[in-house]
Amino acid sequence: MKASITLGKVSKFMGLGIFETLKNLFTGKLEKDEMQSFLRKTVVPLASILLFLGLWHLGAKSLYNTEAEFKIEKALQDQGQAAADALKTCIASGDSSCQPNTLPSPSQVWESFQSLLRDHNIISADKLAFKEKTAALNEKRIAAGKDPIVYTGRPSFVDQIYRSLQTVFAGFFLALVIAVPLGIFIGLSPTLKSSFNWFIQIFKPVSPVVWYLLVFMIVKTVLIGSTDDSSFTISFISVGLCSMWATLVNTAMGVSSVDKDYINVAKVLKLGTFQKIFKVVLPSSLPLIFTGLKITLSVAWMVLIAIELLAQSPGLGLFVWEEFQNGANDSNAKIIVAMFIIGIIGFLLDRLMLTIQNWVSFDKQDAI
Repeated sequence: MKASITLGKVSKFMGLGIFETLKNLFTGKLEKDEMQSFLRKTVVPLASILLFLGLWHLGAKSLYNTEAEFKIEKALQDQGQAAADALKTCIASGDSSCQPNTLPSPSQVWESFQSLLRDHNIISADKLAFKEKTAALNEKRIAAGKDPIVYTGRPSFVDQIYRSLQTVFAGFFLALVIAVPLGIFIGLSPTLKSSFNWFIQIFKPVSPVVWYLLVFMIVKTVLIGSTDDSSFTISFISVGLCSMWATLVNTAMGVSSVDKDYINVAKVLKLGTFQKIFKVVLPSSLPLIFTGLKITLSVAWMVLIAIELLAQSPGLGLFVWEEFQNGANDSNAKIIVAMFIIGIIGFLLDRLMLTIQNWVSFDKQDAI
């Protein structure tokens, strides 16, 4: 009875809007367990975010002062007091030409994020103007059987995010197409399991860099003479091969652990091989398969950055590398912007897989 009352109170709290909750909080109408839930789910996370930003700001300021003092001291030793005073004045003025290039503060990262969005708007306007300008000419070229003129300007930060998402989903789909069917056959046959076990154990721990080099060797030969950009092809194949192993292992494990009673019922019903797979084996092993797919998507997103860097594919990996090589005053801030974007997208991809898994989840008793 007590448990049901508590559950009812929690459900009541979950149904409250944030404004109603705050109203009850300030009017003293919020009950004790609702207050605890509010503190745990709202106040504590906000406090941890503020603490993180505060520590980040203090750390960035400390590193900034340390590097500034070092530069001034070095100028004093190498060039004398006048040069040291001039550098100190320059740093105090905020001139970007002499600022210490170290960990940026949260405000600098936010400014860089806004700068990247403004840059995206400018590039998008240029693309639209180019498209309108070449529309009539491209219609004539297409009618004459020629390739249209395409925009070849640099991509914006948002364009690079889209490119990375296209690459990771193409690689994920490739991993799914290879790993799930192969995992089913391995799981159904002890002989195939023994045959492929050495292959899985050897190639599963191979570094993304090595997979990239192998794919590069093959794709550049297959596409020899082609004028198309092969960086996307190389990137998504490398991502797929790096990330497919969790799905392959989990699929084989899920299939091999299907309840033997289900298999026996399938035999009694005289189901064919494909009927047995789609009506019995796959439904029963879906939880493990989706666990593998979640891991595969996470691994694909992590290895993507390194592979895009190597393949020179215009995605987030290349963006991070170019900013690191650039060494401009705001490059560090842009790298941290990319770091947050990569982390947020990775989290959203994981939530997406969890949502899909919940959609297709079912009771094992319904497998047949």
